[in-house]
Formats: sequence, structure tokens, C-alpha cells
Amino acid sequence: MRLLHTSDWHLGRAFHRVNLLEAQAAFIGHLVATVREREVDAVVVSGDVYDRAVPPLAAVELFDDALHRLAGLGVPTVMISGNHDSARRLGVGAGLIGRAGIHLRTEPSACGTPVILADAHGDVAFYGLPYLEPALVKDEFGVDRAGHEAVLTAAMDRVRADLATRAPGTRSVVLAHAFVTGGKASDSERDITVGGVAAVPAEVFDGVDYVALGHLHGCQTITERVRYSGSPLPYSFSEADHRKSMWLVDLDAGGFAGAERIDCPVPRPLARLRGTLEELLADPDLARHRDAWVEATLTDPVRPADPMARLAERFPHILSLVFDPERAPDDPDVSYARRLAGRDDRQIAEDFVTHVRGAEPDKHERAVLREAFDAVRADEAVREAAR
Repeated sequence: MRLLHTSDWHLGRAFHRVNLLEAQAAFIGHLVATVREREVDAVVVSGDVYDRAVPPLAAVELFDDALHRLAGLGVPTVMISGNHDSARRLGVGAGLIGRAGIHLRTEPSACGTPVILADAHGDVAFYGLPYLEPALVKDEFGVDRAGHEAVLTAAMDRVRADLATRAPGTRSVVLAHAFVTGGKASDSERDITVGGVAAVPAEVFDGVDYVALGHLHGCQTITERVRYSGSPLPYSFSEADHRKSMWLVDLDAGGFAGAERIDCPVPRPLARLRGTLEELLADPDLARHRDAWVEATLTDPVRPADPMARLAERFPHILSLVFDPERAPDDPDVSYARRLAGRDDRQIAEDFVTHVRGAEPDKHERAVLREAFDAVRADEAVREAAR
């Protein structure tokens, strides 16, 4: 059986001020063509189909077009909801749509109920684990502590229990939307940290033949059988070095038999340029970035006049301008944004306590801060799920 693993479409998302709907439509066309030309037997989509819980109408229409085209090829598709999706909205009509070979898995309670497809070697069981927000699903899975590892372990226990009842030789594929230890994040993923922890160990997924992951936007291999496809398009300049692709995965009678990267069409390359304004305007080596989407970081000690307009003459598709004067880290004039770079909300709050009081928060106070931020996240998740 040959699978095409993709995820994180984020239909409806823009890149800075650029509407990406046309590029997303081109990706869907590429996906359908790949399914046809490479004789794909099943497509798996590992969450974040949409960019937000209530997507714009144009994004819904594109999704509808994708489903019709995949169903028209007669190729089964298994799809889960991600942390950007509204699971309830994405799952509307799942029973009816399933009759067309499009299997939507958005209910946590159905983690242990697979979609069964067959090839010459027997059955392949596809288990869909939608994004499991710990605060919302801990009761469903009977875990005492609302954490990612606990709920995913409980979900995988259901998968392994069901698999044990299947005929000998049944192969298995798990779709999951999570941050797995060893994965490399970018700036465009929404933070899912709970209790100070975002990642779960890859060992949680032991016992299955292939794990098709979503959430992280860079295509990457955690283990031979545990992989992220990454997003098909770049959604932040931190993805400038990404090679956008999908995984073409083969299963034989013994399970996983190999994976091949299939490149995705990208509308424009990304370029992150750094230097003084005059350096960026004069350096001949930068001419190759004229057609790229550009983020320029200016290091001039004093902000120059009209930098965006001047840079746009050389780089017509410049989208982002950042000022970062070359100063020592302890310089009192260093920018607030630079001081906060790479620090999450909880760390910033702890720094604030230290600054105001002159002493770092103790173990108990750190726990209080962590619980407060977790409570806010849980409340946001509840409100979004109810929208």
C-alpha cells in the first residue's frame, strides 16, 4: 500500500499581507496530481486543515474542492483535526462523507476505532488521533493530570488494544497532531505548552508501523517510522530554509518499507537579509533575492530615513522590516523585543517578578505562575471549542 502523508494546510492563512489562497489551490492541484501519477492508495492529512476555528468562506470552498477531487479519484483519505481546527465543525457530516471514502476523525473518543483499508497483503488499520487538548480530554481518557504525554499515552493504549484484536499481520498507521521530542519548531506554530511541557517522547507511539505526524511545519524524521510531513507552504520567515514537501510512504507485507519526499510547489522563495541599509542596497550578491519574499533586518545604529521604500526599489516583494542595531546584550538601549526573543509567557512573567522584587520566584511561585498560564490556555481552548 502506498500512502501520501501531508498536514498543516492552514487553508485561509496569509503570509504577512499576502493572500495565499491561490498558492494553496496550486498545492491542492499538486496533491491530486501526485495521487494520480504516483498511484497512491490512500492519503493521510494530519491536522490543521484550516488556520482557524471559523475559516473564511473561500477556504471552505477550497477544502470542499479538495475533497471532491480526491473522492473523484477513488482514493481513500483519512484526515484528523489539529489545534487550529474546530473539531466539531470539521467533523460535520463525517458519516456521510465517509461513504465517499473521505474519513474524518475529529472525536477523541474514536481514537481506538480504525479505518480499515486492504491491499494484497491484508488489512491496514488507520487510527486517527485528533489534536488532544489535555484540559478538554483528560476525563475521556481517565488521566489524573492534564498533560500531553498522559493523554496521548492513553489514546495509544486504546490503539494498541484494538490492534491486538485484529487478524495477525494487520499493519497499522497512526495519524497524530502533536509536538514530539526531537522535532524542530518554527515561529508559525501555535504554542501548545501545558505544565511547562509541550513535547511528548516518540516512544509513546511504539507498536505501530507508521506514525504520520502534524503540527510542526518543517518536514522531518523523528525515527524511521515516525515523521512530520510539515506544511506545504511557508507561514513564517523562520521557515526560509525549509524544503516544503510530503512523504510518499510504502507499506509491504512486513509493515513500513520506505519513504520518499515529494516536493511541493512554493510561490516564491523566502530570504532573510541582515545588515545596514546601505549594505543591503549595494551588495551585488543580494540581487538573486529580487523575486523573493524578503525580511530585512537593519543593523544601523540610527534608524535610516524611508528604509522600506528604498528597500522595495531593490526587493519589490519585501514584506517585513526589523530594526536590530548592533549593540551589546547588556546595553540599556537594547530593544524590548530583542530582550524577550525566545522566551515564552511564563518565563517573561518570572523575569518580571525578578525585576520588581529583586529576587527570582521560588519553586512554589513558579508553580503558581505555571498553573495560571495553563488555566488561561485551557479556558481559551474551551471557548474556541464552543465557537
